[in-house]
Amino acid sequence: MSALINVMILASLCYIHHDGSTLMLHRVKRPDDIHAGKWNGLGGKFEPGESPEECVIREVREESGLEITTPRLHGLVMFPGFKGNDWYVFVFMADIFSGELIENGEGYLKWIPDKDLESLPLWPSDHIFFPWLREEKFFSAKFVYQGDVYLRHEVTFYP
Repeated sequence: MSALINVMILASLCYIHHDGSTLMLHRVKRPDDIHAGKWNGLGGKFEPGESPEECVIREVREESGLEITTPRLHGLVMFPGFKGNDWYVFVFMADIFSGELIENGEGYLKWIPDKDLESLPLWPSDHIFFPWLREEKFFSAKFVYQGDVYLRHEVTFYP
């Protein structure tokens, strides 16, 4: 009998704001991408020894060419057993940056007016936590999916 073992993956996610818009990545370049077809903020997996801030700064630079400063941590999101692994994602926001947008191998970058964000094909959990980001709430949440189907969530807010 073989045991199913979930690997714990640490990742960062950043929403960059500028002039009433948010920089989003349309993940359409890699068919094996677990986010294929969806729009996401920028981010990715931690490298050994990185802090959450170091990870998000590096990932934003690699995916967009932008250099963010003072990313603000707004929450921790956990996805148990998502696509076979337990994901722990540190969610940041940033509005101070420099540089020019570059091409990347995962998808296409676009500044989306904030009023249009939720009309994009997003993960169901994004629709749930976007209001928390707008309200500047700090949160810890667990979102449970079965495959691509959202089942439920739990959240704790902190002052």
